[in-house]
Amino acid sequence: MLEEKTEQPKLPTSAIDRISHQAFDDWFEYPIRVQPHHTDYLGVVWHGTYVAWLEEARIECLRSIGVNYEDLVALGCDLPVVELSIRYHQSLKLGTTAMVKTRMAEVTGVRINWDYAITSADIQELYLTARVTLVALDREKGKIMRQLPANVKDALARISGTTKK
Repeated sequence: MLEEKTEQPKLPTSAIDRISHQAFDDWFEYPIRVQPHHTDYLGVVWHGTYVAWLEEARIECLRSIGVNYEDLVALGCDLPVVELSIRYHQSLKLGTTAMVKTRMAEVTGVRINWDYAITSADIQELYLTARVTLVALDREKGKIMRQLPANVKDALARISGTTKK
């Protein structure tokens, strides 16, 4: 008896599919080197390490335009991750140097989307693409804000003015 092949439905990764086909010349760059504590026993980067690198790159990108995360916290604003989509293209290995590239893709109300790519330093190898969605949260009330604080909105406008859409 022959079994008929059925096509599996595609996962909703269209946002990260677009990233892998874009030039990276207008993205914030955050260099990394794979250390032993980033890897498993075979010297391959553990999948959770990539998430930490994405967070570090985003925080440093914000810092580069004058938005310090500790200042947001002091203002009572937090930017938690509410959605994360990652595509692993190939593994990073112990001792490898690479570049985490990030840019703010769009702001819709209080939702802030960030695109990411981790590439080799010479951009010849693509290791990972990702999209992260943040929301503005009132720390005291524990609720999503109705709108971004004015100073955060102004700072984010500086980023969006320097990136292609």
